[in-house]
Order: sequence, then structure tokens, then C-alpha cells
Amino acid sequence: MGVYILRVIVILFLRFNFAKKVKKSKKPKKKVGKNWRKFWKLGAEEFNTQFFDVSKEGELLAKEGHHIYNLKNLAQKYGTPLQVVLPFIIEDRLKDLIGYFQAYMKIYGYRGKFYYHYPMKVNQNKEFILSLISEGANLEATSANELWLVKKLWEGERFNSKIRVLCNGPKTEQYLDLIEELRGKGMNVVPIMESLDEIDRLSKYKGDIGVRVDLNVKADSHWDKKFDRFGLSEKDALGLSKMKNLKIMHYHMGSQIKTQKSIFDGVKHGFGIYKQLQKTHPNLDTLDIGGGFGIPYEKKKFYTAKGVSSKIIKMLKNLSDKEGIRHPNLVIEWGQYIVAPAQVTIYKVLSEKSIPKANAKSWYIVDGSFMNDLKDTWAIHQKFYTIPLNNMHSPLKTTWFAGSTCDSDDKYTAGGNYILMPKLYEDKDQYVAILDTGAYQDGLASHHCLLSAPMKIVAQDGMIKIARKREGPDAISKLFGWTNGDHK
Repeated sequence: MGVYILRVIVILFLRFNFAKKVKKSKKPKKKVGKNWRKFWKLGAEEFNTQFFDVSKEGELLAKEGHHIYNLKNLAQKYGTPLQVVLPFIIEDRLKDLIGYFQAYMKIYGYRGKFYYHYPMKVNQNKEFILSLISEGANLEATSANELWLVKKLWEGERFNSKIRVLCNGPKTEQYLDLIEELRGKGMNVVPIMESLDEIDRLSKYKGDIGVRVDLNVKADSHWDKKFDRFGLSEKDALGLSKMKNLKIMHYHMGSQIKTQKSIFDGVKHGFGIYKQLQKTHPNLDTLDIGGGFGIPYEKKKFYTAKGVSSKIIKMLKNLSDKEGIRHPNLVIEWGQYIVAPAQVTIYKVLSEKSIPKANAKSWYIVDGSFMNDLKDTWAIHQKFYTIPLNNMHSPLKTTWFAGSTCDSDDKYTAGGNYILMPKLYEDKDQYVAILDTGAYQDGLASHHCLLSAPMKIVAQDGMIKIARKREGPDAISKLFGWTNGDHK
């Protein structure tokens, strides 16, 4: 990891000096035509679009080093709806995140260790998990079935026993049995206590354990902290009897946290509980601040991982030094931040219907379903950044999108605002690209109206691999109890 630390320090130094030089330069700019790359907010690190560009023909490109993927060509070749997975984005983001934390630990003289644990619930697809493991991620499972996937990877020698697996979520007997089985075989499995009824069995566990605490702190996020059912209350956690194997204190502030202040409030309050717990449990040495780090779905100004990581390390160092205790090891579980930008969902516009009085002039009906494929547009009204896949240079109009199910909720209106899309022409197909769909959407997907899930392809190293074939009616009918011949 020393290479990553050096890489981040060099990048920070170069950016700082480059920024100073730019400010001094007052050369007049040449007048040019419309900058479509800038207009569609592509190639910008602050918007997580640094791997995307616009071709001369006005088509969306994904760039992996010297490899370029024309997404319109992929949509025409493989058909739509289509999900395009870009593992190189996952790998790059994880390298940078680990590099940020380790660099700032070195800069500030922080003596704890840093661990990244990927929460599998965010996206359990094999292409995502293997990319993360290859770049140094540990894992976090939340169910017996997720842990079963880890078991299969381990038995297939896809990772070594040094990788640590945290086990969160309610512990069924099946889940606990598997945890103990894998621990007995040598895997580094650490169960995290979620409730009081788990204490009796986990207190006898022959390995490290952790405890999740429901912090009495409100975060600005998609999370109802008033009625959080996960974790022990602060009072119950501090009342636990001494456990020699209690190593980790874990908390979780929410999902898609909107402000960095909420993150820092959680760290400060969480450290206060950690400090008190350590008096009873002297082997406690790790603080897990969970997930929730947000991303700029709407491509507006947002906080950054570089800035937040610096402040977290500085804060924990100051708090630890003030209390005279050793710097805690730090665990981060920012899953959405790492994987959301690594998938693009593509639809084809089938038809258009005018809207008499609204912010948008027309419905664009697409060949997929928002309720099925992008559940969060309906479940939590998540806004996704939506741009044309092709014809980016064409005249634009304000639109809303409608899916292909017979359900009035199968729509996407960007929260009632509007979406800019090219005007439709009879001799031109129009494709729609929805960015940042790599987190949660697959796990939440459904088959309302028995629509097929999007086909999934993986673009890496200049090659295309089919990860999920397009579902036919026979495959879908089996999910609902129909066997071959029953529906004929």
C-alpha cells in the first residue's frame, strides 16, 4: 500500500501547485463552440464522471486508459435494456480511497491502522466483489446467504484467510452456525452483536467479536434515526459485562449522508462511546464508522472523500491524544461511494406523448421499467443523473420518462423537475443513459408485469463479457412457479 500513499501525496502536491499557476495566468480564452463535454458534466472528478466523454458524433464514451467503449454501439449490438459494468472504476476509486486514508495517517502521525470493508448488500454481483477483493478490500456480510457466497469464494481460493469478514445483520441460527463453521476452518470472521438476544451465544464465540451501537445522533440522510431498530442502545452497550474478545465498536449513521457535518458529528460522538467502552473492554481497539458516504447523484457540488478522510484522521488523532488513549484502528464501509459510478443503465426510447401543463413537454416511454430496474426512483425518490447516450448535439427539449409496465408509478420525473433530452426523429434511434446505478438497484430489482431484467455486460481491458443473458418468458415464468409446458 506504500505505493498508493506516495501516489496520493504526489497528486495532492501537483494539484495544489497547478491550481496556483492557473490563478496567476490571465491569458484570454479563445471563443469556441458549445462545450458539450462540460454541458453534460462529463470528465469531471467532482461529479464522478472523470471516466466519461463525448465523441465527435455526440455519443457517450467510457474511457479505461487507452481503451474506449462507445456505449451507443454496445446498446445497438446487445440490445436494451442494458446494464454496462465498468470494474476499472471500482478499482480506481478503492485505490484512491485507501490511499487517502493511509496518506493522511502518515501526514498526521496517526498510529492506528486503516481497513476498508465492502458491505456486500450494496451490490452482490460477482464482477463487483472480485474487483474489490483484488484491490485490497475486506468484506462485510449481512445474511447467511451473503456469507455463503464468501464461503464459496474462499473454498475456490479466490482470496486468502487474511481477509477479514465482518458479519452484521440479525443473526439467525443458520447465520450463526455458518459463522462458527467458517471460524473453525480458519477464516477471519468477526460477528457484530446487533441485539441483546445475541449476546449469550456470541460471548462464547472463539474469536474476535464486535458490537453495534445505535448512536443518539441525527444524521441528514435517507434514514429514520428516530426509530432505528439496529444495534444496542448506548446505555445497553455501556452496560455490557467485560468481554476479552470484544475488539470492534461499530455504528452506522445512514445512507447517502447529505452533509459532511453529519459524518463528523457521528465520529465525534462515536469516539466518546468507544472511549467509555474501552474502560470495561481493554482489548477494544477498532472503531468502525460504517457506511453512508454520499455521492453526487444529481451532479451538483458535493463533499469529497479526500477532504473528509483528512478531517476524520485529524479529528480522531486529536480526540485520542486529548484522552491519552491509543489511536483506534479505523474501519470504513463506504460501499455506495465505491460501486455506484461503476454501472450505467441504458434504455431505448420507444415513443413520445405530449404533456399539456407541466415542467416537461413530453413523456419519453422507454423499453424498460424504473420500478423494476431502478427501484430507488420509486422507493426513496432517489434522483439519478440521466443524459442522452447519443445525439447529444441535437436540439433539446424538456421531458419526463415512463417505464413499460402498466403502473402509474413506473416513471422518472427527476423529482418533478425535468430532464433534458434530444428531440426525437423518425430516422434516428434515441438511447438514454442513467449513471451511478451500481449500488442497491440489482438487489432490489423485481419483475413487475413479468418484464425481463436488463441484460448485463462487463467492459474491462478492452473486452466485453456477458454477465447476465437477456431473460426470456420461460426463464421468468419459472420464478413464479411455472415449469416448462405449464404455460403452453
